[in-house]
Amino acid sequence: MNESRISPADVWRNVIVGLAVSFVALSLGAAFGILSGRGASAGMISAGLISLVTATMGGTRVQCSGPTAPMGVITALVVAMAFDKLPEVVPGADPDQFINMVMLLTAALLIAMGILRLGRFITVVPNVVVSGFMNGIALLVWSSQLSKLFGGAAAGAFEGSTWTNTLVAVATLILIFLFPRVVALLPQRVHLMIPPATLVALVTMTVLSQWLRLPISTVDVSGGLNSWSGLIDLVSRQLPTDWSTPLVAAALPFALQLSVLCYLDTLLTSLVVDRLTGEQTRQNQELVAQGAANGVVALVGGIPGAQATIRSVLVIKEGGTLRLAGVCIGLFVLAEMVLLSDLIAMIPQAVFAGILFKVGYDVFDLPPLAAFVRQHLRSEASQMKVSHLEVILIIGTTLVTYLWDLNAAVILFTGLFYLINRVLRPQDPLADLQHVEHLASED
Repeated sequence: MNESRISPADVWRNVIVGLAVSFVALSLGAAFGILSGRGASAGMISAGLISLVTATMGGTRVQCSGPTAPMGVITALVVAMAFDKLPEVVPGADPDQFINMVMLLTAALLIAMGILRLGRFITVVPNVVVSGFMNGIALLVWSSQLSKLFGGAAAGAFEGSTWTNTLVAVATLILIFLFPRVVALLPQRVHLMIPPATLVALVTMTVLSQWLRLPISTVDVSGGLNSWSGLIDLVSRQLPTDWSTPLVAAALPFALQLSVLCYLDTLLTSLVVDRLTGEQTRQNQELVAQGAANGVVALVGGIPGAQATIRSVLVIKEGGTLRLAGVCIGLFVLAEMVLLSDLIAMIPQAVFAGILFKVGYDVFDLPPLAAFVRQHLRSEASQMKVSHLEVILIIGTTLVTYLWDLNAAVILFTGLFYLINRVLRPQDPLADLQHVEHLASED
């Protein structure tokens, strides 16, 4: 769309789109904040700030960026290290400042990637490897929520009855799956007036839990901002003051993981958005914007993020055509965080567990594995041809991601893919799966 010819109707439509998607961004931000270990407030403020910065200066014109499941999983590892092992590595170090140091280094690496014009290398990572590491991320999301539901007295487990929390999480998950089926039965003209399933499930289960007075823990929204002086005080507390060699050495591996993951998460999503809009993402500009956004949220104790597929596609499907839509998402999220804090504090934590189970399902790349089963076990024809070696690469990447390390999985199996293609099977190379649209759905 030519932004030099913008009508008042275009502006109004994009403002409304921003308002609608902001509630989804707010709820997912809170969920990923809880997943990361930094809390719902950290996730919500990050959802607002990241969307605001990237919509303003990003290389993908119509989009929504914010906390995502893969970034949340790695952040959880950083948080665990900061509070459990950091005192042994660097006695007296501030855990929160260490986490923010990791995020600032991540921001610097992303900006450097953009300046060095590394965006074009997104095509180097084969789709089978991307499929495997997204499956590994899904397993990490599921296992983290299962430990919170069934962890008993373990640190981080939900308070209250295990079975009550589980029932709320399962009911939330069922609602998210069933609601779109109900909407599909309604006339097409009313679809745009119906909120997304995630928001409907969140509100419904919160109302039911409060009405039934269920004895389970709710979201902690402490740490929110109430004034400019509070913001200044928050930044002064979060800004790392100790940049000693041992601390930087401990932070760099995590920063490398987050920057590589943000690179993949963002640029894969941009491919999906480009296909829907018919435009071309300025990949290096997008990387710089993501770096700037992650640096900003580090200053307020937030969590890192990337371009988010589900939210970006939702913006487009709802009719967003301008950068204004993403800017409004950020502004509305920040406003809602302040104005609706009392209501947000009523949401059971188990509701976000249900949301995250659905997120894990969306992340998991099932089509190639399902196609392989149809081909080799049922002898059925399939449009997607998947070889035994491709399945081995997918499963191997999944297991290494889940059991060991994301970067190791990507590097190891990308190298193995090219070794097989260029050295071991130069006359019969692996086809590599072409289904990027599904692979990038990593909210």
